[in-house]
Amino acid sequence: MFRLFLISIKRFWALGLRALTQSPDGTAALRPRRVLVMLAFLPVLALAQLIHWLGFLLDDLLFRGWRNVEVHAPVFVLGVPRSGTTRLHQVLAQDPQFTTFRTWECLFAPSVTQRRFWLALARIDTSLGRPFGRLLGWLERRVFAGLDDVHAMSLRTPEEDYFALMPILSCFILALPFPGFEHIWRIGRFDRDLPQDERRLILAYYRDCLKRHLYVHGSDRLLLSKNAAFAPLAQSLADRFPDARFIVCLRDPLETVPSQLSSIADGLAFFGVPPDSAPVRDRLVAQLAFYYENLDALRRRLPPERHAALGMAELRAGLAPALERIYDKLGLALSPAFAATLAAEQASARRYRSSHHYSLEQFGLDAAEIRRRFAAAYRHPALGGDGAATAPESASAQNGAAATAAHPPAAPLPRPGAAARAASC
Repeated sequence: MFRLFLISIKRFWALGLRALTQSPDGTAALRPRRVLVMLAFLPVLALAQLIHWLGFLLDDLLFRGWRNVEVHAPVFVLGVPRSGTTRLHQVLAQDPQFTTFRTWECLFAPSVTQRRFWLALARIDTSLGRPFGRLLGWLERRVFAGLDDVHAMSLRTPEEDYFALMPILSCFILALPFPGFEHIWRIGRFDRDLPQDERRLILAYYRDCLKRHLYVHGSDRLLLSKNAAFAPLAQSLADRFPDARFIVCLRDPLETVPSQLSSIADGLAFFGVPPDSAPVRDRLVAQLAFYYENLDALRRRLPPERHAALGMAELRAGLAPALERIYDKLGLALSPAFAATLAAEQASARRYRSSHHYSLEQFGLDAAEIRRRFAAAYRHPALGGDGAATAPESASAQNGAAATAAHPPAAPLPRPGAAARAASC
């Protein structure tokens, strides 16, 4: 851990210097607005990092028992971005046999000490009638409202625990403020390009984050982790957690690629990076291609009882039957209560409509090139096997050569109900 701390400090200083003195993507000019944003952002990030590391130090002084926790048979929801992993995670999180990270834990409390602190404050606030809780709810509705069509979230919703990698500067979201951060792009090709020693360090750190979570929420529960950004770590996760089970979500690359590029455009613009940056676009497309390859390699190496895959078409056709199939295949217990939850979520799916729209053309991409670049992806059974390679072309012809790839309105995935949003781990 101390070695990772020193590495992170060195990387942070290099990142800060580069952000204030060099082109954000290697091509675009460094503009005053980016410098001003970074002068505000970097101190906040540094303070957050120091608090996290202090929390880790206090854990070993105050809560040493976390080290004795074992992570038994975790369930990892992986996939390509924009493939339904978020909705699936939010539904699975309602199953009481699981415990999963919430947004507030990912962002503000990766350590046991931080969680105990915030939970104690929450109890005090509740005893006073929740004045701060109501204020916080009002604030988060305004902060997160703009994300509803891209990635709906609140402080209490289940969230991707890759945010727990922020203290070691290995969370891929750092590609938005720092698109020239080479370490982050290597993280995006983790199983292929990261040195073995560094892979071991990062996975040991991540395992410790899961142990801390189980220490707080109960080591008798199954750890549920959802991270589309962990597709490049898939095989390393299978090695580190040999009893883990994997649920993999896939989507047609003709939809995945523009959807992902569209979802990050505002973030890039906020940090003074051109949202249409060609270097970022090209690196991201290449990385997404690796995601598909690595997830298929995971499928081929794991026994059937440890791996289940599904495409967006199956999720749209019926969430409940899809999860019933997966539970049976992976040997997960499906309680009557959760079966009833699935039925309710299936009904709510029909009322959901997404307003997130995007196209390949707006990013200067060509459907034929995407089909060629991602040819291997269409061979995956979850996308229909070999025959699926021709399916996008016929769909493109109906929609002007894939000019617009938007979420289809029919049989979409459900938004989680109020119980999912309010449930604690």
